[in-house]
Amino acid sequence: MSGILDGKRILITGVLMESSIAFHTAKVAQEQGAEVILTAFPRPTLTERIAKKLPKPVKVLELDVTNDEHLDRLAGLVKEELGSLDGVVHSIGFAPQDALGGNFLNTPFDSVATAMHVSAFSLKSLAMACRPLMADGGSIVGLTFDAQFAWPQYDWMGPAKAALEATSRYLARDLGKDSIRCNLISAGPLGSMAAKSIPGFSELADVWNHRSPLEWNMTDPEPAGRGVVALLSDFFPKTTGEIIHVDGGVHMMGA
Repeated sequence: MSGILDGKRILITGVLMESSIAFHTAKVAQEQGAEVILTAFPRPTLTERIAKKLPKPVKVLELDVTNDEHLDRLAGLVKEELGSLDGVVHSIGFAPQDALGGNFLNTPFDSVATAMHVSAFSLKSLAMACRPLMADGGSIVGLTFDAQFAWPQYDWMGPAKAALEATSRYLARDLGKDSIRCNLISAGPLGSMAAKSIPGFSELADVWNHRSPLEWNMTDPEPAGRGVVALLSDFFPKTTGEIIHVDGGVHMMGA
């Protein structure tokens, strides 16, 4: 039986743990017929170990999205492996500890700048690095955590995600002429490595226990991964600059 990504070549960032959305995106993408290549930083060996749990073997490339040399060489390395790309998944976010956990009013700009660079500007950097490989168009999909709201403990990652969401819209505007779509999945809280780095994360996640119309399982990243794969497919050919919520419905609840 054919899959919705048959013949597609997809680059996926951010596979750090089996519990990450990126891992489940890669798994579902392979199951749906895609050829996948992964990037990793700062420990490609960790990603290589996790990648062995995927249905098919994959190549892992080192990529620091804040390093111009890494970005400049990316297209050449991917071309050697896959020839071209049909899709790119941005699953990258980081904020220093002093930018999280209730320290919003005291966070120094250096830490804010790091959060913005890694979590938001990197979407533009990755898109431009991969653009030469997407001559026939394609789909860029990133991951956000609904930036309409001020969440407990999330602090400067909130503005960083708001910047990511705006960046996605501007990329959608400017890359549309190349038939490249850019969309985001806004996922509910999951017990990933990124979540575990946020002090007091359980307080934030507890919101879903009380407000989610659909039962939310913090240990199941596959629904979010399926959302990413859907946006990578040809089933959304004219959708760009959009944010699709995979959060059990919390985003639309008033009270």
